[in-house]
Amino acid sequence: MSRKGALTASNSGRFPAVVAPKPPAVPGNLAASSSNGLFTAIEVNGGGDAKIRAWVESMRASSPTQKTTPLPGDHRAWMTQHPSALDMFEQITKVSKGKKIVMFLDYDGTLSPIVDNPDAAYMSDAMRATVRNLASYFPTAIVTGRCIDKVFSFVQLAELYYAGSHGMDIKGPESKKDRENIVFQPAKEFLPMIEEVYKILVVKTSSTPGVLVENNKFCVSVHFRCVDDKKWEKLAKRVASVLEEYPKLRLTHGRKVLEVRPAIAWDKGKALNFLLQSLGYANSNTVCPVYIGDDKTDEDAFKVLKESGKGFGIVVSKVPRDTHATYSLQEPSEVMHFLHRLVEWKRQTHKGSQEIRRR
Repeated sequence: MSRKGALTASNSGRFPAVVAPKPPAVPGNLAASSSNGLFTAIEVNGGGDAKIRAWVESMRASSPTQKTTPLPGDHRAWMTQHPSALDMFEQITKVSKGKKIVMFLDYDGTLSPIVDNPDAAYMSDAMRATVRNLASYFPTAIVTGRCIDKVFSFVQLAELYYAGSHGMDIKGPESKKDRENIVFQPAKEFLPMIEEVYKILVVKTSSTPGVLVENNKFCVSVHFRCVDDKKWEKLAKRVASVLEEYPKLRLTHGRKVLEVRPAIAWDKGKALNFLLQSLGYANSNTVCPVYIGDDKTDEDAFKVLKESGKGFGIVVSKVPRDTHATYSLQEPSEVMHFLHRLVEWKRQTHKGSQEIRRR
């Protein structure tokens, strides 16, 4: 069985092999875009300054630091559509009862606070303990734009599944027999190109105060959280100009970050489906996937769950926003509270089942 197509779990042997899809060709001059319209792709070949300018304005308008306080009525309406997962906890557990819950968690802004320096996005000991307890009851995966090595250095839990670089680098829990357990890398052929572009962008953006270029193995992140917003347009043009020479890469943006990624049909939603398939739940009606995230890239996963009718997404946001998620939480502290309640609910359910069997 190929290591590339098989998932190894530390407590349940090998799962069925999954064949990696061949990366599709790049369509036209567009650096690919998400199908849900919530994650913006930037046209880099022939888009012109107008395209860049329009994107910058949309990013500025959606920036939490630029947003005005939402009107009470607007927030109430949004919360009616996406109620708090804490307030709806009883309903959530009722729907999930008898099903196999599988947890998918974003990292930045979900398990750790958003910080100016991405290298300092540390996970609290309390959150780590909560996630460790969660994984003892439910298969749990971290799905992030970070490279696996970086996010693992923050999380430090070997019993989890990790999907780094927006799902382009997937790895199962470590086992004694095979400590690597590399599962799936659909964009492996792009590694030399990504490394090359990373080095170029470090040089090209060095004159912009506050910018930070991060190599996330299968993608390059250009963080501009600490950049004066008057310089965003110039920075975006500079990054886009580099990609004119790399038509097989696409440029997108998330929360105060530009991201360069392989132009293949792969995202967090596809990573979610891959992991469910590897776990044997692809066509199961007894599985309940739960995905919690705060970023635009998480919308791909929210949409998959919404369209499948299985499980649900929980968006982490203090302000109303377009989302495919069913429920909401405001910040990482609420995420931890929700996960803790889920663990306690499972413990009580498990304890009750054991008592019934002993009778």
